[in-house]
Formats: sequence, C-alpha cells, structure tokens
Amino acid sequence: MLNIRNEKETDYKLVEDITRKAFYNMYIPGCIEHYLVHIMRGHEDFIPELDFVLELDGKVIGNIMYTKAELTDEEGNKKEIVTFGPVSVLPEYQRKGYGKMLIEHSLNRAAELGYEAVVIFGSPSNYVSSGLKCCKKYNVCVEKGKYPAAMLVKELKPGALDGRIWFYSDSPVMSIDEGKAQEFDDSLEKMEKRWMPSQEEFYIMSQSFVE
Repeated sequence: MLNIRNEKETDYKLVEDITRKAFYNMYIPGCIEHYLVHIMRGHEDFIPELDFVLELDGKVIGNIMYTKAELTDEEGNKKEIVTFGPVSVLPEYQRKGYGKMLIEHSLNRAAELGYEAVVIFGSPSNYVSSGLKCCKKYNVCVEKGKYPAAMLVKELKPGALDGRIWFYSDSPVMSIDEGKAQEFDDSLEKMEKRWMPSQEEFYIMSQSFVE
C-alpha cells in the first residue's frame, strides 16, 4: 500500500535519518544533506506544500523537499521558480521507482500551485525520465554564461521560459556551513565515512559543462 502525503512535524527526525542513510558516502565521505533538511524547514524559501513523504505499508521510506529559486534574464527581469532536493529513499528501497513517484507527484502539485519551472542539480540519469532536460535546451545558465552538465530544467507551464537567456540563483539556504553540518552529524549515531566510486563520478559531473 503506497501513500504520498505532506510531511508532519512528527516525521522530522525520521526524515532526517532517512536522508542521512540515503546520502552517506554517496557524494563525499559522510554527507551534509540531512543537515540541509534540518535547517531548510525554518527558512523563508522553504515550501511546506511541496514537502512530501512516501509511505509503504504505513512506513515512511522516502521524502522530497522544495525551496524557491530565481531566474533572471539579461535585462534584469526576474521569475520565481522552484528547485527540489534532497530526494531521499532508504537504501533498501532504492532503484524501485519510489523516488520517481515522489518527483512526479510533487511536480504536478508545483504546477497546480502556479510555479512555471523547476531547476535542479543532479545526475541526469536519475531525472530525465521525469521530463527534466539539459539546462542549455532552455537557455538556463549560471554565472559567466556556463551550462553545468548537472543542471536540469523542466517547464511546468509550456513556453514559460520563452527562449530568453536566464541566469539561475538558488536559495541562500543551500549555502551550507560545512562546520555546522559536521557538528550536527557528530551529534548523531556514528556511521562510517569511507570513499566510494560514486564520489568520483559526482566530482566529474559537478565540474563538467555543456558547450
């Protein structure tokens, strides 16, 4: 029995634990995503209506969270959009489609709320099946006009990005203090930090740009 619902305050600690287990050693030895979840809920850019958990037979096994972000065109015109992440699924339930369910459910809800586009950073192989595409296809770039290979875009309203060049800015909450993140992690049950091949893959992807 599957159920997707909004996160409740009683879920907070459980969701942080799920996020920690889902991301530990994936991109770096250890992880910071659970700390981001911990601080994100109190930030002004957090969108509670797009904070969902997925239950399987009454057990919460995954979560997705959204914050507001911004696109600015070359003339300084701004468009408020959204970004999602972390998307977390307990390791034993990964690669079974649960993350995709959370993504597609939340994208539909974001469109219903009137948001016109979503921009994320992540491995394309995890997101293109949900309709996200290379940022260059929508002329969405970062500073100096660069198009990161890991930046993906989806229009929630067809034609919303209308071919203009857009510069992406995410929420300040994404600028994590690594020292505070480490202190937070140290306060939790110890998990072993180790090197994984996925960390090298992440480094390569994060340093790559589309020409």
